[in-house]
Amino acid sequence: MTAAEQPLVEAPEQAGTAPLRLLVVSSDTYPPVRVDVSVLFCEELAKRGHRIDWILQSEAACDRAYVVPLGSGHAWVGPTDLAGTLFGRIRKHIRGILHDLSLVSRLRRGYDIIEVKDKFLSGLAAILAARLWRKRFVYWLSWPYPEEYLLRARDGTARYPFLYLIRGHAFRILLYRILLPAADHVFVQSEQMKRDIAAQGIPASKMTAVPMGIKLGTYIAPVPREQRTRLPSSDRVILYLGTLSKVRRMDFMIRVLARVRREEPDVRLYFVGRGDDPTDEQLLVDEARRLGLTDAVVLTGQKPRDEAFQYVREADVCVSPFFPNPILNSTSPTKLVEYMALGKAVVANDHPEQRLVIEESGAGLCVPYDEEAFAVALLKLLRSPEQATAMGDRGRRYVEAHRSYAILAGAVERDLLRIAGRAGRRG
Repeated sequence: MTAAEQPLVEAPEQAGTAPLRLLVVSSDTYPPVRVDVSVLFCEELAKRGHRIDWILQSEAACDRAYVVPLGSGHAWVGPTDLAGTLFGRIRKHIRGILHDLSLVSRLRRGYDIIEVKDKFLSGLAAILAARLWRKRFVYWLSWPYPEEYLLRARDGTARYPFLYLIRGHAFRILLYRILLPAADHVFVQSEQMKRDIAAQGIPASKMTAVPMGIKLGTYIAPVPREQRTRLPSSDRVILYLGTLSKVRRMDFMIRVLARVRREEPDVRLYFVGRGDDPTDEQLLVDEARRLGLTDAVVLTGQKPRDEAFQYVREADVCVSPFFPNPILNSTSPTKLVEYMALGKAVVANDHPEQRLVIEESGAGLCVPYDEEAFAVALLKLLRSPEQATAMGDRGRRYVEAHRSYAILAGAVERDLLRIAGRAGRRG
């Protein structure tokens, strides 16, 4: 840990306060991969002394429930069905709901708070159980799922549009009319999401925005071009890390690349990640073929986190394009913070949180969602590696000061202690 980091990682503000016991029912599968679970809860809150147990569904095929240690507590892992058929998907959801219902009996075991993350039908059971056993109920919303389901049903990107339409309308009613009004507190992903939910009648005073962060100490310096091991040393590389789902409209970046290569023909574009189904990647392949860029566009597929970060470290410039719609506007982009933590300059479009972070940090260029604007910004940084390096340095320092999970955990802990009636109490 550097000297600059020392004052940022503080001990729990409520030193001496009795630790909390949380039961979390989450849409994350086991083992969890999202850092807001694996780091924020299972590491940062756990090392502050809080006991957190989980009800999750297995990521791998599994016919029977089991229990495993996770963080400072245990996870009850439920069975799942990985069949890609409509029946298989329905069966998977039913098995998940039935497993979640175990929360009713488990909640009586001395927990202070039950937290539901991105669950809807199971949230109803959590409300009833919280009232029955006189526990606090917290809801954590990381993504505007009802709005996404409705959008994908209408724009044709859903695999089963009719089911998405039903889920979208049903979950919208559950979320805004039952779950959030009943919650003692609501954690959301961004300030924009907080504003969006407040517009639905939920008081802003009972919401806390917790943006995506990073774990300090796991991010290392960029790699000089001559030391690359994943990317060709002869090429300049633009890189995108993240999902390739159609809702992201990543074919946009291929058209941007076409404009960049008119002036700089040695530039290549790497996509590190995968979509929800094979048609997502095929959309990108077809667009690259249409523009004659098949040799300049590389899809690596999904990579383990450390390997994916190695690609980022070796890239010249990273991009974070967010198609401007109400769904993506309310998100907190993980990739932007990861790029910055790895010391990379970023070209991002004018998205609420991206604009805020870029303006505060000076870690890149924020431009309109426009192919020409993106191309001009990328050419500027590709032609000025010194400027890109300086931006990367500023981004790294900003993340250390504002987006480490050690800092974010302090804000979450304070809210949880207050919700549980522990604020100001000493053990």
